[in-house]
Amino acid sequence: MDKLFFGGALRSLVTIKHDKAKIDNYVSRLHYEVTVTILLVSSLMISATQFFGEPISCIQKDDISAKTLNTFCWIESTFTLPKAFNKKVGVEVAYPGVAKHEPGDEVKEHAYYQWVCFVLFLQALLFYVPRFIWRGFEKGKVKSMLLDLSKPILSEEERTKNISKLGTYFITRKGRHWNYALKYILCEVLNFVNVISQIYLVDRFLGYEFTTFGSDVVRFTGTDPENRLDPMVRVFPRMTKCDFYRYGSSGDVQKHDALCLIPLNILNEKIYVFMWFWFVILAVLSGLALVYRTMVFLSPRVRYYLIFILDRLSSPQRLNTVLSHMSYGDWFLLQQVGHNIDSRNFRDLLAELENEMTSHFAYIKEHDPRSTVDF
Repeated sequence: MDKLFFGGALRSLVTIKHDKAKIDNYVSRLHYEVTVTILLVSSLMISATQFFGEPISCIQKDDISAKTLNTFCWIESTFTLPKAFNKKVGVEVAYPGVAKHEPGDEVKEHAYYQWVCFVLFLQALLFYVPRFIWRGFEKGKVKSMLLDLSKPILSEEERTKNISKLGTYFITRKGRHWNYALKYILCEVLNFVNVISQIYLVDRFLGYEFTTFGSDVVRFTGTDPENRLDPMVRVFPRMTKCDFYRYGSSGDVQKHDALCLIPLNILNEKIYVFMWFWFVILAVLSGLALVYRTMVFLSPRVRYYLIFILDRLSSPQRLNTVLSHMSYGDWFLLQQVGHNIDSRNFRDLLAELENEMTSHFAYIKEHDPRSTVDF
């Protein structure tokens, strides 16, 4: 059984692969690691209850079998009556939203619960899309540039040779990494757009009840339940009504008004309350990440301090020499490398870049008196 259900193909589908090289930030990882995991686990929980448990139980009447009634009401959906939401339970109604259905009454259909597990799985895929796109853009670039410099223990000869190779690459490819950096910014924008879009997707899916769902639940916990309708009951009712029609013995159409218990909604409401708070937090963090990226893009001083954080022992003169001759794309790639290699090796790389740049631009200035290169 383990080999059947947890074989290579399925494991590769549900397991988040971790790259040896870090190619994105923590906010991005919240999208494709934490959020995808939460949504997949939630989808599996709902699926287990929905397909292998008893997601709905309707009160049978006359000679209608319980299995037939449950299957019909699950497939055709159930409903509640908005007019009965605020009436007193046990006196006026049997349950919030459950009352006698008369012609002309407004009806609120509940068919979403059939699709919850599929929608959660679709959401997980959508949250992984920006990561998938970025990996396609990145193509293992940072990983190929590490040259074993991520290892703290390396022979001096090999370490010096690899640092020299890396320094030469940055010098010869200077100014050619704009596309690399802009593609990453695009994926950060996609993360933000995706989480905002998902909030409205879920809102549409739940009948426009999701955007205020979490705040309504918090507000409800601070009030007297006797005087206020629980928003979780309104969105995810545990008891609903279902109309079943059949032919009687005389050939007339008979209507059976059934009450249905939906224990699955106990789980659904908890998942979506948590999802509301998580999506709000994720949207705020994603928005802040874009603000941060804008500041870094526009401010060379911010870029200076971010490299300084990676290597506090390099002199300000060295950092200024290196960064003053780097475009944003070059700086971004340098930071990516700095996050992945050993701190001592990164310090030596900055020293190598300083020497290479000093020699390179001194040569240009010597052979071209009109050059405006300055240090």
